[in-house]
Amino acid sequence: METLAPLEQEVAQLIIETLHLDGMQVSEISPTAPLFGDGLGLDSIDALELSLAVTQTYGITISSQDPNVRSIFASLRDLCAHIAANRAH
Repeated sequence: METLAPLEQEVAQLIIETLHLDGMQVSEISPTAPLFGDGLGLDSIDALELSLAVTQTYGITISSQDPNVRSIFASLRDLCAHIAANRAH
């Protein structure tokens, strides 16, 4: 398993807490594994909840209408890259 960068650790913890993934540890989330489908197994409801948590935590709105929404949520690393590039400073 790859080592997570600090922001990746933070967002992985946010995913676990937001989606109530009881028993899952931050270290179990691969930064490059898909968040949806065969990876972490999230669904569209999870995406909405996670999007709201990202908005509340980092001040970034991720719209379901964004043409890049699939690539933003492709993996933990992709989500973190989007947060890092767009978060309120």
